Amino acid sequence: MKPLNDLTLGQKVGQLLMCGFHSQHADEQVTRLIRDYHVGGVIYFRRNVESVDQLTRLSAELQDMAAEAGALPLMISVDQEGGMVARIDQEGMTQVPGNMALGATGNPEYTLECARILGCELKSIGIDMNLAPVVDVNNNPLNPVIGVRSYGEHAESVAAHGIAAITGYQSQGIAATAKHFPGHGDTAVDSHLGMVTVPHDRNRLEQMELLPFRKAIEAGVDAIMTAHVMFPSIEPEPIPATLSHKVLTGLLREEMGFEGIIITDCLEMHAISKPYGVAEAAVRAVEAGADLILVSHTLQDQVATLEAIVEAVQTGRISEEVIHQAVERIMTWKKKRCGQQNDHLVSPKASETVEATDVEPVDCTKPTEPNELTLFKIASSSITIVHNDGLLPLDPEKGVYVIWPEVVQRTEVDEPWSHTESLGMALSQLRGRVREHKITTQPTYDETDRILADVSDSEQVIVCTYTSAGHLPKGQQFLVEKLSENHSLIVIALRNPYDLLEISRPGSYVCTYENTPAVVRVLSHVLTGGLQPTGSLPVRLR
Repeated sequence: MKPLNDLTLGQKVGQLLMCGFHSQHADEQVTRLIRDYHVGGVIYFRRNVESVDQLTRLSAELQDMAAEAGALPLMISVDQEGGMVARIDQEGMTQVPGNMALGATGNPEYTLECARILGCELKSIGIDMNLAPVVDVNNNPLNPVIGVRSYGEHAESVAAHGIAAITGYQSQGIAATAKHFPGHGDTAVDSHLGMVTVPHDRNRLEQMELLPFRKAIEAGVDAIMTAHVMFPSIEPEPIPATLSHKVLTGLLREEMGFEGIIITDCLEMHAISKPYGVAEAAVRAVEAGADLILVSHTLQDQVATLEAIVEAVQTGRISEEVIHQAVERIMTWKKKRCGQQNDHLVSPKASETVEATDVEPVDCTKPTEPNELTLFKIASSSITIVHNDGLLPLDPEKGVYVIWPEVVQRTEVDEPWSHTESLGMALSQLRGRVREHKITTQPTYDETDRILADVSDSEQVIVCTYTSAGHLPKGQQFLVEKLSENHSLIVIALRNPYDLLEISRPGSYVCTYENTPAVVRVLSHVLTGGLQPTGSLPVRLR
C-alpha cells in the first residue's frame, strides 16, 4: 500500500469516493472510475448480482484492476441488512432475518449469530464492508423508509441488538456501519424523495436517537453513515446532518469521540440532490467532516463530485489537511479490513458486549443445514400473535382460504426476493384443503369483488397484508374491511406491524415482520398448531 505522502491530490480525493455501477461485470463505468479516478470503494446492488460465484469473481477482478492501476485496495460494500433489504439473495447467501424480526425475539444473541453468519459469507465473496446495522429507533408508525429495518422503538433494545450485530460482523473481518446518524426513526418522509426534520430537543435526542450510536461507538464500530435529515436542536441552520459541521464534527467527532469512518448516505437521494446538486453537496459534506462520499448510480455525478472536491482544495475552500486526515482514516481501515482473509476472527470486544457462550464458531466451508436450523429457531422466536379470538390454530376439518399479496414493485428499501414461497404453498404441505388467491400490493376494487365472490363459502379466511411504506395501501384496507363484514378474519402482517392501525380489529392478528421463505414455512406450522411462537411486539400499536 502506497504511503499517503506519495499520493497525488487526485488519488487522495479518489479515496474519498464510494461508487456504484450498473453491470454484473467490470463495465466501462467502474473501469473508468478505478483506472482514471482512483476511487476508493465500490458498492454492490441487486443489479450487480447474478450469482454468488459471479460476484466473487467480480470482486477479485475489481481488486486486480485497482492493483494494476497502482491504486490502493478497494473497499467493497453492500447493503445486506437482512430481511427485506438484501442486495444478495442468491443461493449460497443465507437469508438472515431483518432487524425488527430480531427485535421481536428479545434476544441479541440471535442478532450476533446472524451477523457472524452473514459476515463470514460476505467476506468469502470479497466484500469488506456491510452498510449495516440500522440503529435508528423506529418510534413513528408512519415512517416510510425505516420501519422493520429498525430493531424497534425502544432505544436500549435497539442499542443492544446493534452492538451484537457490530460484534458479529467485525469478528469476521467485515466493517460494520451504524446508520443513519443522528437518527432517521422519527420521520414521516422518505429522504430518498425529500427533506425531513426531526424537531425534538437535545434531551429527547440523547435519550432516544443518539443512545444507540453512543453504544455503537463504545463497541468499536468501524463506520457511521449520516442521515439526510435536519436536526434543529443540533444544527440551527436549515441543512441536513450530512452537510452539517455541527453534527458531523462538533457532535459525532468531538463530543461523542468517534474516530472511525464517517460515510454519507447516497448524495443522489432527492433530499440532497434536488436542493444542492450532488457535486456541491459532496464538497459541503467534506467540509462538514465526512470521510467517504457515497454516489451510487450516475457516472456523470460521480465524475463531477471528484472534480468538485479537487477544485475546492485547489481554490482553498477545503484545506488539503482535511483531505489528508480523511484518507489517513480510510487507509487505516483498509490495512485492517481490505483483503483480510476470513480466519474466523474473534472481536476483542465480543466478550465486552454480548454474552455469546452458546454461539458456535462460523465455518463457511460447511453445509448450510446449521444455518437453516438457526433461521427456523429465530423465526419461531420472532413471529408474534398479537391477539387471537379462538381462530388459531386452524381447524383441520375446515378448508382454508388464503389471500396473498405478491411484491413486484422494487424500491431502495423493498426488493422482491428471487426465491419466494407463498403461505398457501406452505400450508398445502400441512393441510389438504387450501385455496389461495394472489393479489398485488395495490389491489383494485375489481380484484376485491372477485375475491368476495370466490371466498363466500370459505370457513377459515386468512388475509395477508403487506406494505413497505408508512400506510397500508387503500386497496388492501378496503379488501380487509369488506371481508370482515361476513367473515372472522385471521390477518397476518407480512412486513409492517402497524397495518393493524388502519383496519378494523380482526379475529386474530399475527406479525411476521418479513415474508422470507424461512418465515413463511415457520408461519405455516404456527397457524396449524405445530409451533407455539414466542415473539413480542418491539413496537406499540397505538
